[in-house]
Amino acid sequence: MRYLPLNQNDRNAMLDVIGAQDIDALFNDVPESARLKTLIDLPLHQSEQSVEQWFLRRSNKSVSAASVPFFCGAGAYKHHIPASVDHLIQRSEFLTAYTPYQPEISQGTLQVLFEFQTQVALLTGMDVANASMYDGSTACAEAVVMAGRVTRKKKAVLAAGLHPHYAAATQSVAKFLDIDITQNPCAPSSDADVLSQIDDSTACVVVQSPNVFGEIVDLTPYAEKAHAHKALLIAVFTEPVALAAITPPGHQGADIVVGEGQSIGVGLNFGGPYVGLFACRQKLVRQMPGRVCGQTVDASGKRGFVLTLSTREQHIRREKATSNICTNSGLCALAFTIHMTLLGDAGIKRLAALNHEAACALADRLSAIDGVELVNGTFFNEFTLRLSKPAKPVVDALADHGILGGVPVSRLTCGNDDLLLVAVTETSSDDDMAAFEQALRKIMT
Repeated sequence: MRYLPLNQNDRNAMLDVIGAQDIDALFNDVPESARLKTLIDLPLHQSEQSVEQWFLRRSNKSVSAASVPFFCGAGAYKHHIPASVDHLIQRSEFLTAYTPYQPEISQGTLQVLFEFQTQVALLTGMDVANASMYDGSTACAEAVVMAGRVTRKKKAVLAAGLHPHYAAATQSVAKFLDIDITQNPCAPSSDADVLSQIDDSTACVVVQSPNVFGEIVDLTPYAEKAHAHKALLIAVFTEPVALAAITPPGHQGADIVVGEGQSIGVGLNFGGPYVGLFACRQKLVRQMPGRVCGQTVDASGKRGFVLTLSTREQHIRREKATSNICTNSGLCALAFTIHMTLLGDAGIKRLAALNHEAACALADRLSAIDGVELVNGTFFNEFTLRLSKPAKPVVDALADHGILGGVPVSRLTCGNDDLLLVAVTETSSDDDMAAFEQALRKIMT
């Protein structure tokens, strides 16, 4: 028997305080179609060995990113991660450490977070960065909420090139805070209306570069228009390696910069855990969610690290808290910092150059195929192809050839059935690209 400490009287008392008629009423926000009516169709009793064998058989049906030519991106990217990264993050002092509630006795953890913040600030061209968020999408949502606090306005304009998952996460948070979201349809080269949508009621405009289609966006006009109406520019990215090759958002007038840090030090990991990057101007730091670690000296003049700012006081202020995110992605932030330290300034720039060169080479090869058109005018290591056939069956056919050949845009947003996102990194060999070209040429014939 499982240990169930509550009896029905206890449950009724709690429901009475909550104001719910029964337990089912607690799940009203879950659509009826998503609720289970019966038990999941799984065996009720299995031995550990049987369960292990079942999962092994299932996993053998999957094709891993490391086993075939891999060109999927759309917000999560396959990069080479040095073995030293995984070795170091599995040391017990890192692997078992948690949020430092007595921070000054956790000097190692604080120093790592301080180094992480420094690297993120340098990469984004901003004044200050926090000690990480859950991931890029939730960081984007937190940035929109922060902009509302700063400007005391409720309208947020989302550019068409914003990743649909980031837009959805922002919408989910905004609807509970009465934030008015103006969302543009997700389609290539459709941001022309964004500037006209910025007015005196606007708290922020959210622009991604490189955007979800891989296009590099000049953020300067958005910054100028936003600032003219006392609004903030929130710059978003999903590929941090790109920031080593293009002008950082902070140098283009961004007030808040958020994005995904997975590409540096963190594997694909079936979609998570990842690490959200969040940076802003110095004048906005007290409205920034998360924690900020600082460097100081002790009474003896020796260098030390402190928790300079902790705005996530959800355990005290509850609904009045700056943010209700309850933890950071400390281990992933550590992996990011180790990898970035190994690369250094010259290394990250060289890595960016390798990514861009490989992407240009593959874009040239694929766009020369009949029925394949390159949509982008500019890109970093990801680009969009318009096919003369629906993209989804083409991707399925590529998989039959042993190639994971990109992400159909229709998987991210409705419509755009003929668009295919292709990502290329330093892990894509010449043989991989040749195999992709050859297979796609056969499929498009």
